[in-house]
Amino acid sequence: MTSEIPDTLDQAIARSQGLDPLLRDLTDRAVAHVPGADACSVTVRRADRLMTLAGSSGLPAGLDLRQYENGSGPCVDAAETGCPQYAPDLATETRWPTYTEYALATGVRCVLALPLPVRGETGAALNLYGLEPGSLAEGREAARTFAVRAADAVNEALRLERQQASAADVRTALLSRSVIDQAVGILMARERIDAHDAMERLRRASQHTNVKLRDLCDELVARASGGASRRRQ
Repeated sequence: MTSEIPDTLDQAIARSQGLDPLLRDLTDRAVAHVPGADACSVTVRRADRLMTLAGSSGLPAGLDLRQYENGSGPCVDAAETGCPQYAPDLATETRWPTYTEYALATGVRCVLALPLPVRGETGAALNLYGLEPGSLAEGREAARTFAVRAADAVNEALRLERQQASAADVRTALLSRSVIDQAVGILMARERIDAHDAMERLRRASQHTNVKLRDLCDELVARASGGASRRRQ
């Protein structure tokens, strides 16, 4: 592995607009910098299931998916056990017979799956594929070094993603609170009731009509605003 790898990964973090673009960039870089790698993918467990979040160009379709469907394969084992999985030649591999048969049919002969310690997730792996027997043997150390940096990058991207999601939730909550307060004020003025009674009426109407409280209040405010606009004309 060249000395420029850490810098280029840090640059990838800065450039990325989220987890997926970053991972796509990482998988392409892994193929470029790990000797013997012809394809790469990143597996992460999300919503209680393993999925491939990104794959390099040239990754055979279904290569990871077949493992998830069977619950067996090098990337599944690496993600779930936290132990590296190396198969120098799938033609002589006996650990994952169903997956091995499929992988050989795609032309893959050598697989290296390295666990990624991702915070807040229960399993992740960097998966490298070679088209020749033993093709990843010389690149195993480079792959391990790359995986450490990749884990740092993925953790940073996940942190930013969670931060953005949290900010969006706060904005949504503030908007909801604002429109509900406006609806309460409209009812107070129209019906000459206090804030508590106005809120109770809105809640009962929401339950009776099976319409979310925020949507009900939004409609009430919109109608009131439209009526006020027509009166001013």
